[in-house]
Amino acid sequence: MKIAFLGLGGMGGAMARNLLKHGYAVIAWNRSEAPARAIEALGAAIAPTPAEAAREAEIAITMLADDAAAEAVALGENGIIEGLARGAGHVSMSTISVALSERLTEAHAAKGQAYAAAPVFGRPEAAAAAKLFIAAAGEAALIEKIRPALEAMGQRIFVMGDRPAQANLVKLTGNFLITCVIESLAEAFALTAKGGVETARVQELLTETLFSAPVYKTYGGLILEDKFSPPGFKMPLGMKDNRLLQQAAEKLEVPLPFAAIVRDRFLAALANGDGGLDWSAIARRAKEDAGIERS
Repeated sequence: MKIAFLGLGGMGGAMARNLLKHGYAVIAWNRSEAPARAIEALGAAIAPTPAEAAREAEIAITMLADDAAAEAVALGENGIIEGLARGAGHVSMSTISVALSERLTEAHAAKGQAYAAAPVFGRPEAAAAAKLFIAAAGEAALIEKIRPALEAMGQRIFVMGDRPAQANLVKLTGNFLITCVIESLAEAFALTAKGGVETARVQELLTETLFSAPVYKTYGGLILEDKFSPPGFKMPLGMKDNRLLQQAAEKLEVPLPFAAIVRDRFLAALANGDGGLDWSAIARRAKEDAGIERS
């Protein structure tokens, strides 16, 4: 199967490399040249435009930063939709809005093309190790067609429904829960530190007993060490996901009080110059509120 892969950032580049390792013919495109040349050295072909990348592919996969990039690459001038053949498919693995996912579904259907969403859970190190968790949704035939390729990039695929936007809603919800974990850990650490308990001991107890899930261990360690650079997931992207979550919730008339709290943490982080750090640096705010100096 020929796969067009568009978006070779920290996540996308690792995912494309895993497709190459599994023997897929990859036609790559990236807005900046250096990542494209790096993947070309590993055997990928390089296309000058998204349309050209999609022209010879059975499947076009996008892994892009936000709605603006995803919409431009898919639907803009020389976009995927112009090059993809009838019956071929586009799989968006980006974290995008529910509304954009619905527009992409309609636009591809009008061209006789298939579309599915398969956003991922995992940081760049998980992408490199092909250990991503993938939430997929779309027509069953397309999901089954792309399943082997998804398995080359991730450790497990969860099918969330037959409408692509359902996977995007689940992805935004998952990211929301991660930010709640970050905030709750930060508050717990601030409280116990103010009470004279060594934070490392608190983290050890919590992550080796009641809260042994990877998300608590990963982010607990980052908060404990104040290790937010280099970022695995940049602060503005976390803010963007919170905004997309609240837009979806408003349309569905679902109150999300905790999402508003996390939003304010992101705004405070950006206002305090932490925009270049990992999104988990919102944890610094709990320390500051408690009057605890940074370590």
